[in-house]
Amino acid sequence: MTLAQEKCEPCHVGGTPLAPDEAHALAARIPEWILSETKIERVFKCKDFREAMVFVNKVADMAEENDHHPDIHIDYGRVTLTLWTKKIGGLSRNDFVLAAKIDQMAAGHPQA
Repeated sequence: MTLAQEKCEPCHVGGTPLAPDEAHALAARIPEWILSETKIERVFKCKDFREAMVFVNKVADMAEENDHHPDIHIDYGRVTLTLWTKKIGGLSRNDFVLAAKIDQMAAGHPQA
């Protein structure tokens, strides 16, 4: 099963973030995302602000469906998404699952 086929599972306050080796293994499956110690991030380029907003709204719908929400920064035709699990103060499998789902959706988006 691919990450994009998985479902985000509820996280609970006080849960344990992924160990660095687990995070690195999952990051290898979403190579466009940049892994830091506690977050993953990717920049998507769109042709203009309107296209960026269309893309962001699709991401928002996907985030709601998965009950897992990225931090979103919009700069004209550039959208930066940052994922981390706030309840546990670090990375969970959900971050990588949602990233893979966003990648899959972006592959069909005209500019992202």
